[in-house]
Amino acid sequence: MSADTTATGLPEGRYGRGGDRDSDRRLKVIGAVCGVLGLGLIAWLGGSYLLRESKINGSVPTFQVLSDSEVQLHLTVRKSDGQAGTCTVRSQGDDHGTVGVADFPVPAAGSSYDAVVTLRTTSRGTTAELLGCTPAK
Repeated sequence: MSADTTATGLPEGRYGRGGDRDSDRRLKVIGAVCGVLGLGLIAWLGGSYLLRESKINGSVPTFQVLSDSEVQLHLTVRKSDGQAGTCTVRSQGDDHGTVGVADFPVPAAGSSYDAVVTLRTTSRGTTAELLGCTPAK
């Protein structure tokens, strides 16, 4: 009683169509096209972000708490020559509540502006941060 148990292949129709090369090629082409379009979109968005002209950029590299009602800070601004603007600075207290906000004007002369300014606060400030700079219209 011996039975031939060697199988020569998969049962016909049991596992669907196998090895359809046209379908595989079509999926690879669609995947490649979607990949190229996705990379192009990422490159376009990244390039537009990097090349976007911001006419006035600032920072607060250092600050010093002078008293319970004043914070002195160094305001550094890079800008286009002849572009005036305003920079908004905020100070927060120990409880992370805002204790002072002020707008400081940036003159049009030059391509940079450095100033030490004093921000008045309602109670002791523990931070000094630049919220943003906007160009004059």
